[in-house]
Amino acid sequence: MAANHQLCLCLALLLLLLPAASLARDTITPGQPLRGNDTLVSAGAGGFTLGFFTPPGSNSTYVGVWYAKVSLRTVVWVANRADPVRGAVEDNAGATLSVSRDCTLAVTDANSTVVWSVSPPTGAVDGGLCTARIQDDGNLVVSDQRGHVAWQGFDHPTDTLLPGMRIGVDFAAGKNMTLTAWTSPSDPSPSPVVATMDTSGDPEVFVWNGPNKVWRSGPWDGVQFTGVPDTVTYRGFTFRFVNNAREVTYSFQVRNTSIVTRLALNSTGVGGGLLQRWTWVEAAGAWNLYWYAPKDQCDAVSPCGPNGVCDTNTVPVCSCLRGFTPRSPASWALRDGRDGCVRETPLDCANGTDGFTVLPHAKVPDTTSAVVDFDASLGQCRQRCLRNCSCTAYATANLSGEPGHRGCVMWTGGLADLRVYPGYGQDLYVRLAAADLDSSKSKKKVHIIVAVLVSITAAALVLALTGFFIWRGKKTKARKPGSSTWSGGSCSKGGLNERSDHGDELELPIYDFEIIVEATEGFSSSNKLGEGGFGPVYKGKLEDGQEIAVKKLSKTSIQGLDEFRNEVMLIAKLQHRNLVRLIGCSISGQEKILIYEYMANTSLDYFLFDKSKSMLLNWQTRYHIIEGIARGLLYLHQDSRYRIIHRDLKTSNILLDKEMTPKISDFGMARMFGSDDTEINTLRVVGTYGYMAPEYAMDGVFSVKSDVFSFGVIVLEIITGKRNRGVYSYSGHLNLLAHAWSLLNEGNSLDLVDENLKGSFNSDEVLKCLKVGLLCVQENPDNRPLMSQVLLMLATTDTASLPTPKQPGFAARRAATEDTSLSKPDCSIVDSMTITMVEGR
Repeated sequence: MAANHQLCLCLALLLLLLPAASLARDTITPGQPLRGNDTLVSAGAGGFTLGFFTPPGSNSTYVGVWYAKVSLRTVVWVANRADPVRGAVEDNAGATLSVSRDCTLAVTDANSTVVWSVSPPTGAVDGGLCTARIQDDGNLVVSDQRGHVAWQGFDHPTDTLLPGMRIGVDFAAGKNMTLTAWTSPSDPSPSPVVATMDTSGDPEVFVWNGPNKVWRSGPWDGVQFTGVPDTVTYRGFTFRFVNNAREVTYSFQVRNTSIVTRLALNSTGVGGGLLQRWTWVEAAGAWNLYWYAPKDQCDAVSPCGPNGVCDTNTVPVCSCLRGFTPRSPASWALRDGRDGCVRETPLDCANGTDGFTVLPHAKVPDTTSAVVDFDASLGQCRQRCLRNCSCTAYATANLSGEPGHRGCVMWTGGLADLRVYPGYGQDLYVRLAAADLDSSKSKKKVHIIVAVLVSITAAALVLALTGFFIWRGKKTKARKPGSSTWSGGSCSKGGLNERSDHGDELELPIYDFEIIVEATEGFSSSNKLGEGGFGPVYKGKLEDGQEIAVKKLSKTSIQGLDEFRNEVMLIAKLQHRNLVRLIGCSISGQEKILIYEYMANTSLDYFLFDKSKSMLLNWQTRYHIIEGIARGLLYLHQDSRYRIIHRDLKTSNILLDKEMTPKISDFGMARMFGSDDTEINTLRVVGTYGYMAPEYAMDGVFSVKSDVFSFGVIVLEIITGKRNRGVYSYSGHLNLLAHAWSLLNEGNSLDLVDENLKGSFNSDEVLKCLKVGLLCVQENPDNRPLMSQVLLMLATTDTASLPTPKQPGFAARRAATEDTSLSKPDCSIVDSMTITMVEGR
């Protein structure tokens, strides 16, 4: 007996000494409620905790679920969010969460007053003892003794969507699963901000703020929501969209269970949009914002109104669909496009003359009233739309379906909330009258007729006017700025052709030479901003006070008339906020001058490589510059009227305005690319050592990937504040690219960061930009990303999902190519030298 008594004492002592975690339970049963000072922890990996909590700044207690292994308590579900227990949690030890034998779940206060309860539907319980268990996915499940689920928290989400949780409508069960944001960080009660699935038409998710729609996901296209194009870049995620008679729901999963992620809705938009995807970074002990919406002006619901198109890469962002014109030109001129656009020509359904124009890369319009047919082919949809006089557009419904059976979405009436993306989105087929489809041909005929009549009428005046203008040109004094326009040949004194290579007439203001002399104070040295391959650049001010930058072709310039003409012809056609704007030109005798908008902060290299000035470039500004350059390059390569290869992208050609917005400049070396071209060979290699791609420098082969290489070098220079020196050196010295790649492989990437930042930077963003830069400078052009992919990588918050960069160009060329039997030239060139004539292969 004494031995047994001692054994009992030892067991009791052992139980007292065991860690609390080992005694944690995951279930409550009738008669064993969860009390205010206790918690449940899910079994298995122990991913979630259920317990009572008081939000910071509150004096109320709630029952909630939060992550068990995340150091920063993050509540993902709340039971009694609208019915709290009064008083802080430390004052509510007597409060309980209990489950009854009939599976009713209830929260009571210390006085045993029920403040919140839920009961399963009649007939849902198949007899016996009920339990409530917190599962390892965060779901609180109430089930009977046979294991039938009577009620579960995942059917009643609060503000957070966890992996496996659904948002949408379960018609069979009569459940509408929505997200509703907390009123504030201290108040979990439901706010007016709601994310819900609209099942009418082609289903899509809307975020509402009270009665107002503030964001739309776009319909599911078989791969992703059309309004979330960067979903395709998510690594390790799987997405599920169910659309049938039983349910219309969306959910996601992560293949790697060690990744902690959530989709949350908040009422303030602090840190991003109202809808936010977060991932937990254990090393930093913080949540990382992975994605958010709305994120830009075009993410607002229908900012350009019916039949208007929103594009963040254009200025202004709103334009009308082809064949449409602004409903209110006055509002449109004030950048208010909410009234939208109306047809220029009515449809002619009765005579069957209507057709379709294609809008590529579209987030398709609001589908609330659209009609979906999943069995039709795209050709059948076209015919069906033409037969329906109310049909205004159609698009493919399911991109992942079998060809010929992908179905279509058809719209009637105005096309609302329409936007386009660079490189992503769907083709939208918009119905137009025949006159608008053939408008270009009709206008061309009219222009020809008018041109002939004008030519005949004007012929008699030409000789007299010619003599008059010659006399006037010699006698008159300087004209006012922009008093004449250049339509191709008007500036032909310098030998410019009368038209551009693509037959488009250009209108560009001409300035008399005397005007420019006066504006620059006689090209005084005090106004000189710098000097490049073209010649010196001067600051000037016109009579109306406009500040300008004047680029003057030097007589000793290594560039000449071809480069002058090339820059004028190209840049006059390009309009983007990240490209410098050409204001005009001036040609007088041997003087050839280009006039640009003035950039108050000169060029990027002016700041970056000067120890004192680089301190003005904090990390946020550097990141903003990287993104701006990427957007400008994407416009040149893909979204502009013509595909342009810059060929001389470098820090000195990145100008900065007064807000430090980057603008790509100097298009003298640029080349247009044909729509079918992938690469071009040349014997005339132009550019700057240190920024040139290896295949271009060595073999004269250039493509969009050549510019991508230059962009990658610039990114690494922005991060480090150092130039890429010695790119072509065959010595054992590592250049910047190889040094960055080496440190990345060693796990010491942050050693690269410019010391002038003094450790004040976002390490995740730096690592992301470093990887992007190294991906861009990979030796094999096929391995380098396109600029559309670069922008998506810059938008991601999951740095680990980015590909691992391979060897950069010239990083280890000596080891790979050195042959001691051959003598090699010394190709070490200073990094600022611009190449103009180098023999290719």
